[in-house]
Amino acid sequence: MPHTPADDPLTVLAVVAHPDDVEFMMAGTLLRLRDCGARVHLWNLATGSCGTATMEREAIVKMRWGEAQAAARVMGATAHEPLADDLAIFHEPGLLAKVAAVVREVAPDIILTQSPADYMEDHQNTTRLVVTAAFARGMRNFVTDPPRPAIQKPVTLYHAMPHGLRDGLRRLIRCGLYVDIGPVLERKKQMLAQHRSQKEWLDVSQGMDAYLAEMEKMGRQVGKMSGMFELAEGFRRHSHLGFCGEEADPLAEVLGEACVIDREYERELDA
Repeated sequence: MPHTPADDPLTVLAVVAHPDDVEFMMAGTLLRLRDCGARVHLWNLATGSCGTATMEREAIVKMRWGEAQAAARVMGATAHEPLADDLAIFHEPGLLAKVAAVVREVAPDIILTQSPADYMEDHQNTTRLVVTAAFARGMRNFVTDPPRPAIQKPVTLYHAMPHGLRDGLRRLIRCGLYVDIGPVLERKKQMLAQHRSQKEWLDVSQGMDAYLAEMEKMGRQVGKMSGMFELAEGFRRHSHLGFCGEEADPLAEVLGEACVIDREYERELDA
């Protein structure tokens, strides 16, 4: 049975590049964690400034931040403000110091972030930033912006599937574990639907409800990969070195039967 945090609930930080990245690839898992009592923080590093063919930068940035906040409210999560415009996320000291400040402030037990192998540089650079920021969480001489004291707390990192389920060289990404999102699909759709600026644009260009249909299609593809669930989200667990204990796997522990581990994948890692 799933473990339910009681006196000391888990804190989960989801860090992605753009508004709606959470909703496509990890919102189902976050909803299930939230239902188990976890505190959830949502953070897209980019403003979504390039997510329009018609609007000026200031207007689309304001709209997409409002949409991200609305999606967080559906889940009962805390939303953190973005740091950079689209295509301006780089693994550099200034931005790293800002990301590390939030990691220390939130002090998460679990971090969900994007795949290190993805089709888009913003996604890959977001992953690099959050992994480095988490690694530096306990380094007293690494100064964050704004300054935050170092924290001595284990954290387990997981990488979600890339959009399209393939890396930039078209290779299918295989998951180490799968989470059943069938019971929360409608709420996941509700979160994604808050991003109306993107939904309406894709509805016009690709057909009615293409935005929501594409998300569900990927969920069914990952579910088929799991061999267990009809709809799923997939993750790969980051190395434990510098982050947590070797056997730490809180997603599997907390979600119980709603999570299945790909044992063959794990055996191949140990080969």
